[in-house]
Amino acid sequence: MRIAFLTALEGVEEIELTEPWKAVEKADWNPQLVSTGPGRVQAFRHLDKAGTYPVDHVLAGGSSDGYDALVLPGGVANPDALRMDEKAVGFVRDFFTAGKPVAAICHAPWTLVEADVLRGRTLTSWPSLATDIRNAGGTWVDEQVKVCRATPATLVTSRKPDDLEAFCTAFVKEFGNHGS
Repeated sequence: MRIAFLTALEGVEEIELTEPWKAVEKADWNPQLVSTGPGRVQAFRHLDKAGTYPVDHVLAGGSSDGYDALVLPGGVANPDALRMDEKAVGFVRDFFTAGKPVAAICHAPWTLVEADVLRGRTLTSWPSLATDIRNAGGTWVDEQVKVCRATPATLVTSRKPDDLEAFCTAFVKEFGNHGS
């Protein structure tokens, strides 16, 4: 399976990129770093610069063709930048339209709010997004990991880096169920 990791060029929370990436590799799937521009993605450890990671593919349009599932890492600046990029929003929306599973952690659901894909869904996130999620038609819960199997696409969400182990376990299971 080919898994897209969508990030802006700057602002992704490093551990929310690297730990899910390792989980995808451990499942023997193919992770691909997709970004809004070419070059390297600058990751952060909260507010401090961390590593950089090479972009595999630059968003060319809003199609999820060529990918089986999507992971949206958090960080405050990352989803805030993505939600202002029409191609990124279209790319995310297309995973839902196509019925492909999506996983999002921490602040990443901001991009889902912008893509208008939360009506009737139950999810979790960093607590400060609760009102945004409710205003977008979703139901916010304070849980370590939440799997919402509403049609057409399964959505796996978690609140924060402390939830990464549960998040990775849940999305790998759900992605695997979709791929079989």
